[in-house]
Amino acid sequence: MKPWGTMVLAAVAGGSLALLGVGVVLLHGGIDARPEPSGLEAVIARRLRHLAIPAEARALKNPLPATSQVLVDARAHYADHCAGCHGNDGSGRTPLGQALYPRAPDMRRPETQQLSDGELFYIVENGVRLTGMPAWGTPGKEPESWKLVHFIRHLPTLTPEEKLLMERLNPRSPREWQELEEEERFLQGDDEGPLAPPHHGH
Repeated sequence: MKPWGTMVLAAVAGGSLALLGVGVVLLHGGIDARPEPSGLEAVIARRLRHLAIPAEARALKNPLPATSQVLVDARAHYADHCAGCHGNDGSGRTPLGQALYPRAPDMRRPETQQLSDGELFYIVENGVRLTGMPAWGTPGKEPESWKLVHFIRHLPTLTPEEKLLMERLNPRSPREWQELEEEERFLQGDDEGPLAPPHHGH
């Protein structure tokens, strides 16, 4: 078959899957985000996502080595930017992650771990339409996303010690920082006044 014919068939198949997906959503409660997505919706969504990522992007390999420093940098970035939805452990079991439609995935599972480096990078950089996944890409900051790809690969073997380190980096309200500092001062027997909360930029 000629290349243009293949492209037409792919476009028709993609359009048909999209229409089927819309029909399934409408038949299962309209725009209500509370019901659990069906298995069929998950399959359709994953297939559409795969088709929507350009082949050349899917084929990209991570240009950064998975050094200990890369993982430390990525762990801090993830704790500050990603854990609110995905959880420090990547399970997606957070109030925000479980309120999304579709739910924030458990990134330790094969559905995420079997994605190529390029697919993970593309999703981090560009987000995913009609989901809660935003586009985090910033021109000139591509290495940060590649570091996150390494950390996503590391999530299935994350240690309890790493999770504790990440908890210190999770975004908190001023009140939460004050409570944490008061608790630490109490444990250390320190009666000095509160310290200013660390700044965590986004």
